[in-house]
Parts: sequence; structure tokens; C-alpha cells
Amino acid sequence: MPIGLLALALGGFGIGLTEFVIMGLLPEVAADFRVSEATAGWLISGYALAVVVGALLLTAAVTRFERKPVLAVLLVLFIAGNLISAVAPDYSLMMIGRIVAALAHGAFFGIGAVVAADMVAPTRKAGAIAIMFTGLTAANVLGVPFGTMLGQAAGWRSTFWAITGIGVLALIGILALVPRTGQGDGAGRAASGGLRGELRAFRSGQVWLSILVTILGYGGMFGAFTYIAFTLTEVSGFAASTVPWLLILFGVGLFIGNTVGGKAADRNVDRTLLVVLAMLVVILVAFALNAGSQPLTIASIVLMGGFGFATVPGLQMRVMKYASSAPTLASGANIGAFNVGNALGAWLGGVTITAGLGYTSPIWAGAAITFLGVGVMAYAAASAKRHGEDRTTAAASTPAAAEEPAVVG
Repeated sequence: MPIGLLALALGGFGIGLTEFVIMGLLPEVAADFRVSEATAGWLISGYALAVVVGALLLTAAVTRFERKPVLAVLLVLFIAGNLISAVAPDYSLMMIGRIVAALAHGAFFGIGAVVAADMVAPTRKAGAIAIMFTGLTAANVLGVPFGTMLGQAAGWRSTFWAITGIGVLALIGILALVPRTGQGDGAGRAASGGLRGELRAFRSGQVWLSILVTILGYGGMFGAFTYIAFTLTEVSGFAASTVPWLLILFGVGLFIGNTVGGKAADRNVDRTLLVVLAMLVVILVAFALNAGSQPLTIASIVLMGGFGFATVPGLQMRVMKYASSAPTLASGANIGAFNVGNALGAWLGGVTITAGLGYTSPIWAGAAITFLGVGVMAYAAASAKRHGEDRTTAAASTPAAAEEPAVVG
């Protein structure tokens, strides 16, 4: 395993921690800035919206540049955003810090996925992407609980100071350990013809279908997860104090699913996504039916995390595969699609609760969204096979890497 993947994973860890740890610190932040918790909640929503904007616009702006320096600049932006959050004297500046950090999120994962795939053999590309995303899963398993405890014990600002430090370490790691693309001056321009070349990738119907599968498949899982605390306490009967530990089990599922899903996607992307998404529907339905049973709820949480995140390497790899001549912008757009899915799932789950359908209704809504994703994925796979596009290999997504070895530096 190239050691540079660990630097990418560390960057992913810091970014994932920035996105999710605020959920556990909202009461402290709201009290400090003297705003309502609903107003403080916009620090989460604003971040998610900025991720989508950054994934598209910022990635588009940097496609002509070599990827390693771009990753370094993105981490500088991420560090600056968290530093602003750590010292923010009021709510408005805190929101600015959140937005600045979020702008780096989508572009980092989108470009980082391409870099990770370039660093390994063609048959291990999805696995390399999975290693990078391991940082995101570790943020959920370890970072969020410990970051929340740090913020509660030493003040919420201490958590953002810690995240800033993680960003600095990741920046040093990327500068020292991540190889150059091997494409020479103007790497992105050489690979894809700049922004115009990157936009041509969106002429592929398979790219759009892959993005739609990302929105529906991941959105279904996140819709069920958004209101999981209410389900656990109001339906399953768990004490509120046990919820953080149950969420750690969910994070363990994420970690396992990400690893296994990456290995499976290296063998066959479409088959892996079809099986995993179909199994996710089954698990969500089983969870909704058995949420009153604590043992079955615990099993469902782990399996929901596992199968939900097992889709991530394959979804990212599929977009890159069908945007083979210019994968950078498409990869960034798919990171934005994950966040669109998050918003869709959370919104629909909220609608069902407001309608009085109970605290298992977001799980049913998630199952329905994911079922639509299975249908789109089945159509995409059949269409690719019918037109012979399924023979395109993952290696095609990074032709320059195959032509010229990477240069460390």
C-alpha cells in the first residue's frame, strides 16, 4: 500500500470530523453565541450547501493544475476555515469559517479519489479510494465521540483547534508522501484539455446515471440515519446516554463496509453496487419492522452502516470510470451528489415525521429512496452492457498514470 494513501486518509479524517462533530457540540455553540439551537443548526446546513458549491465550482477552477499542489492548497483552505471557527467571536464569523472549510471538502475528496486511484495498479483502484475514505469512517467511529468529549470538557473551541492541528499534519503528509501525477506541467490540462475537456465527460449518460445512483443510494441511508437518535430513544427504548455508544457501532459498520465494498468493487463495480444497494433496502425494511427490539436494532445499525458505506468506493469509481478521459470534475461532482443525497434523505425523513408517521418513518422513506436507486442502477448496468460500455476498465479513468510512473516529491 502506498504510504501516500495514509496522508490522504488523514486529510479525510480531519474533513469528516469537521463536518460531523458540530452535531454533538450544537448546545455549547448555541449557548456561547446566544442563538437558538435551530439557528445553530444552520452551521450544519450551511456547511453541506458549501460542500456542493465547492465540489463543482472549486474543482472546475483547478482542473488545469497539477493535482498534488491543488490538494495542498485545499488543505490550507481547510485549515484556515477551522482556524476561523476556533477564534470566531460571533455566530456570523463562525458561519464564514464553516463555509470556508466546506469549500475544500468536495474538491479534496473528488481530486483525492483520482490521485488515490493513480497511485495503485488498475485492479486495486477502488480499494485505494476506499483507503482514502477510511479517514472519513474513522472520523465517525473515533473522531466524533472523542471530539465531542473534548469540546464538552475544554470548551467547543478546543475541538476546532484540534481539527486545525490535524489539518496541518495532513498537509505535511501530502507534501512529503503523495506522489506527483507524473503528467508534467499543467497536469490537469494535459490529461483532459482543461475545464472544457472536463465538461465533456458530462456528455456520458452513464456519468449522470452514476451521480443519480449516488444521490438515491446514499441519500436513503443518510435519511434513515439523520433521525436515528429519535428512533433509538422513542421506539427502541434506549436511554439517551447510550446513543453515542450505539453510534460508534454504526461507525464500525461504516469502516467494515468501506473496506469490503472497495475490494468487491475492484472485481466488478456494477454487480457490487446492485447487490449492496439491494441488501441495504432489505436491511432498512427489516430495521423499520423491528425497531422495537433492542437486539435487532443494534444489528440493524451495524448492517445499515456497513452496507450503506460499502457503496461509496464503487459509486466514486463508477463515475471516474465513465468519465475516463477527464475524471476530476466528475469525481468532484459525485462528492457533491453525496451531500445532495444527504439533504434529500434528511428532508424527506423530516417530512414524514412532521406528517405524524412516527419515528420509524424516516427509515421507511430511506428504504423507498434506496429502492429507486436500485432501479436506476439496474438500468445503468443493463444499458452499459447493451452498448458494450461495461468493458471499460477502471484503468481507463487515469490513462496518464498508466503511461508514466508517478514521481515522488
